[in-house]
Amino acid sequence: MTLPTTHVSFPAGAVAGESTVLAVHPLDGGRYAVVTGATPFHPLDHTWPDQPADLGTLTVDGVELAVVDCLTGAVGPDGGAVLVGADIPVRRGDEEWSWLVLHVLAADPGDIVGRTAALAVDAGRRGALSASHSGCHLLALALNEALAPRWRKDPGRSDAFGHPDFDSLAMASSVMDTEASTDTYRLGKSLRKKGFTAEAGEEFPALADALPELTEAVNRRLAGWVAADARVRIDVPGPELTARREWHCELPEGAARIFCGGTHLHHLGELAELRTELRLSDDGSELVAVTRPKRA
Repeated sequence: MTLPTTHVSFPAGAVAGESTVLAVHPLDGGRYAVVTGATPFHPLDHTWPDQPADLGTLTVDGVELAVVDCLTGAVGPDGGAVLVGADIPVRRGDEEWSWLVLHVLAADPGDIVGRTAALAVDAGRRGALSASHSGCHLLALALNEALAPRWRKDPGRSDAFGHPDFDSLAMASSVMDTEASTDTYRLGKSLRKKGFTAEAGEEFPALADALPELTEAVNRRLAGWVAADARVRIDVPGPELTARREWHCELPEGAARIFCGGTHLHHLGELAELRTELRLSDDGSELVAVTRPKRA
């Protein structure tokens, strides 16, 4: 059976909803995946797993079932088995495939196909993850600005404010949890060829020596943006899980935008504070930013 691509409401901040159960599929380890036509749950993205999956409950006929994980699945154009994560052989969003949110249960839920399910996300956990994800994007913009003088030439990619996009050009990994986002940047040959320098120049010291001043500048910018209580929204071209969504934030310097499939705050006044810690590896090959939001 070919299933329709799941419609999602998490981009607007939804944490509850109702939908018909379309299928139940067994997974490894004795777990089961429940597929509904629509859901407020944010699944782990199998191509860029930066934001952890939503957890919560799925209630059918008064029986509450714990959703212990939430994954991305896909079914090919000819139907067949539901493939999960790394087993999916095509790019995310391939229009010939159906893309599914898999609500993972620890045990067989029984015969629930065709029944209406009430879906409820753990709202507190979602809020903490959204704060970390919004903080991650703000860190990217502030770090791009602070590092802009270190580019000897235009690398060919800029952020929404016209600064060289260090964040995307150097990004090795980005992971967020309920406490912080951790972004790891690779400062290797490829980045140097694009024009970035970590060495001392006429106008600045070596990156290792400049780290305290750089951290202070980034945190000063983050504090100003939080104080401005900027509005945040997600532009959504359609309800499908695979729709290419874009994060927008109306900062004092102008409208910032970053393509993103995660969940976010509605405005920066939901934060009391946002601070980052920058660390450079001993060999100078990696820069790590740990950004911690404190919710109001």
